Amino acid sequence: MTRLRAFGRLVRRYADVADALLVYIEEAHPSDGWASSDAPYQIPRHRCLEERLRAARLMEREAPPGCPVVADSMENAANAAYGAYFDRLYIVQDGKVVYQGGRGPEGYRISELRDWLDEYRRRLREKRDAVVHM
Repeated sequence: MTRLRAFGRLVRRYADVADALLVYIEEAHPSDGWASSDAPYQIPRHRCLEERLRAARLMEREAPPGCPVVADSMENAANAAYGAYFDRLYIVQDGKVVYQGGRGPEGYRISELRDWLDEYRRRLREKRDAVVHM
């Protein structure tokens, strides 16, 4: 949940240049599998979509305001397509991945995402402030 709070701060800071979306994928530490003793919720392996949606609603409670939460399919299509396993940061612009963070938990670097967004915001300002001479 610490990472989710840091992500929330980032979402608020860059709301003027980026929309955010959280995709809930398969549970990283299911209570009936490789359980984590410090997990705020004890969630078993999802056996059906309804169970996954229920778990996604728990995440939605903690999500930053205005940041939608969606759930991956039971076939784990989003996880397979993006290699999220189990948390990963992406920036998708005009249907193309322009930033792909490392795989979590070790490769999850919110600072890299922040740096990318800072640079993007700077480029937008330069374009807006450009003077065209005719």
